[in-house]
Amino acid sequence: MCRHLGYLGPVTSVGDILTRGEHSLVVQSWAPTDMRCDAVANADGFGAAWWDDPTTASVHVSAMPAWGDPVIGGALASVRSGAVLAAVRSATSGMPVTPTASAPFVDGRWAFSHNGVVRGWPESLAPLAADVPVVDLLRQPAATDSAGLWSVIRHRLRDDEPGAVLRSVVADLDRTGPHSRLNFLLGDGDSLWATTVHHSLSVLADDDGVLVSSEPLDADPRWQPVPDRSLVVATRDGVTVTDL
Repeated sequence: MCRHLGYLGPVTSVGDILTRGEHSLVVQSWAPTDMRCDAVANADGFGAAWWDDPTTASVHVSAMPAWGDPVIGGALASVRSGAVLAAVRSATSGMPVTPTASAPFVDGRWAFSHNGVVRGWPESLAPLAADVPVVDLLRQPAATDSAGLWSVIRHRLRDDEPGAVLRSVVADLDRTGPHSRLNFLLGDGDSLWATTVHHSLSVLADDDGVLVSSEPLDADPRWQPVPDRSLVVATRDGVTVTDL
């Protein structure tokens, strides 16, 4: 059900972040180790967001498998940033495979990825979307549960801080869509916010920056698994993990 990755640290190549480590995000597109679902690969697209302007996230999304898209070793290898949010996608059955369905979804300085599935979608998401302006829903990038979540989260970010927004969405879906897998990853170029709900996440923080990843990128023993039902807040200074 998808894999994602967030990075904060020294300015580096976006392509390098996608291919870093023997179990890089690109490797996870064809050889994930902790999917916790029936899918065996993340072959339905990928995307990467980065910040070279503190007010705007740039993004590249594709419906191609990450392992087959030459942009990773081409254009993205030449793009440099100190903040990256990227994802590889395994589409839920019945949902479209198009570039616009691939995370990250971006708006202004925000970038968002969802690793998982909303049970009972779209009915389970409808109560959360009731407060979202119709124009925003009509601008939803794709007819998927993840894009719908992004519409809800983007709307709530206008009135609340990111950690509180992610907590509120998880709490609401615990009621309307029980047993949903809700690993969220949200970034603004300075910080990362992530949740773990019925899916895997690990973090590594050192003097070279912070990595938040669905699966460790290598065998470095400093990778720390994040307990289920946690909220992660990461900055360049470190990581805090609290219970949801």
